[in-house]
Amino acid sequence: MSRCEKSAEAVVAACKGRRAEREGVHEDVPMSRVMRQMPERSGRAVAAGGEAAREAVSDETRGPRRDTEGTGSGSLLAAALTRPNLQRAWRRVRANKGSAGVDGLDIDQTALHLKTAWPGIRERLLRGTYRPSPVRRVTIPKSDGGQRELGIPTVTDRLIQQALLQVLQPLLDPTFSEHSYGFRPGRRAHDAVLAAQAHVQSGRKVVVDVDLEKFFDRVNHDILMGRLGKRIADVAVLRLIRAYLDAGIMRDGVVQQRYQGTPQGGPLSPLLANVLLDEVDRELQRRGHCFVRYADDCNVYVRSRRAGERVMALLRRLYARLRLAVNEAKSAVASVFGRKFLGYSLWVAAGSEIKRRVADEPMATFKQRVRWLTRRSAGRSMAEVIQRLRAYLLGWKAYFRLAQTPRVWRRLDEWLRHRLRAIQLRHWKRGTTMYRELKALGASHEDAHRVAANSRRWWRNSAGRLNRVMPIAYFDRLGVPRLS
Repeated sequence: MSRCEKSAEAVVAACKGRRAEREGVHEDVPMSRVMRQMPERSGRAVAAGGEAAREAVSDETRGPRRDTEGTGSGSLLAAALTRPNLQRAWRRVRANKGSAGVDGLDIDQTALHLKTAWPGIRERLLRGTYRPSPVRRVTIPKSDGGQRELGIPTVTDRLIQQALLQVLQPLLDPTFSEHSYGFRPGRRAHDAVLAAQAHVQSGRKVVVDVDLEKFFDRVNHDILMGRLGKRIADVAVLRLIRAYLDAGIMRDGVVQQRYQGTPQGGPLSPLLANVLLDEVDRELQRRGHCFVRYADDCNVYVRSRRAGERVMALLRRLYARLRLAVNEAKSAVASVFGRKFLGYSLWVAAGSEIKRRVADEPMATFKQRVRWLTRRSAGRSMAEVIQRLRAYLLGWKAYFRLAQTPRVWRRLDEWLRHRLRAIQLRHWKRGTTMYRELKALGASHEDAHRVAANSRRWWRNSAGRLNRVMPIAYFDRLGVPRLS
């Protein structure tokens, strides 16, 4: 065939491909075919109206919609690399933002790079010759003063992992235990807290609180791949996941090989964690225990300390089979009323009703953060202070809205407004300015005069008389959210 004939044939093929795409026809492998690769599920049958099905599945975990037939091993990977699935994955990666990986390319730069590089990357993925880049090591501070290690993949690898997640999650998630809530579609941390409260309300007031020591850093690759191989029949996908596990991590410009661990920061890590820990969930469920697990945080609720010690010994054995270690310093068999779970703790109200509240540690962290945002020496205007404070308060309130402590919320609101009034007095500085501004706000001559006469006592002046001049409605107009 001549060069001209080859070119003409390529043009015709391209035109056919574009026409098929407009008409909704694709030659990639459908999810209906992929579903046939899954081994037969054991254990519980998944009801259509179960907890995980209550909410609509988001773009992050929805599988690609396919109607055509396809064959061959690697069909699961082919489904992940379809154009609609990749477009949804890219939207998710862009929405999550995030920093660049070891290649130094941010999201916009990667978008330009993939316009020319993607055909070659896709070809290597399908042939099984693609090699992921090492992850970039990043450490962030933990609430207990320690450091949490994250591994940031390149944007390209985040796109590929997200595309895999959107195909694997609908297949794997229904096989997980109903007592697992972390990083699953239709399930949230709030659901886990409510389940824990129900267990305690039923009379199980002793908790086996288990914390795994550096879980994401100590996941054994061979054990994880063995458990994953029992659930996925696609060798191409297993090979790619193994390549991501073995990609290594870059520290100070030097790539270090990893033989264990799945660094936090990649879209696949939470799903892989659930695959590994589901074995423990199944054993606890088989023995009839009441428990709640969110990622690597597992609480088992029992009626006595003796039963709790037996469960703790069982969990040590189960985790040891997975080459995981229990953090003895943070794990304990204790009363539920002295422990926290996902930032919440429980207390007993009138009539022996179990209620929720914000645990002491996150409450102390909240106050420390608010003090920092509302410090009087920051040199920011009131509008700037409220803008930064508003974003933090709305996020904190959204997570801890389950707390059943209205008096605590009212006291926090009063304390917060007290601090903001002190900032306003500090901005006015001189007594003459204070008098003029307070009169403009409608203060009486006596109130304005007394505050202005003690112009350097900002904290003391910001209570009492100033409450009448700057009431709750004043801060509502400024856009300060109420916690109560």
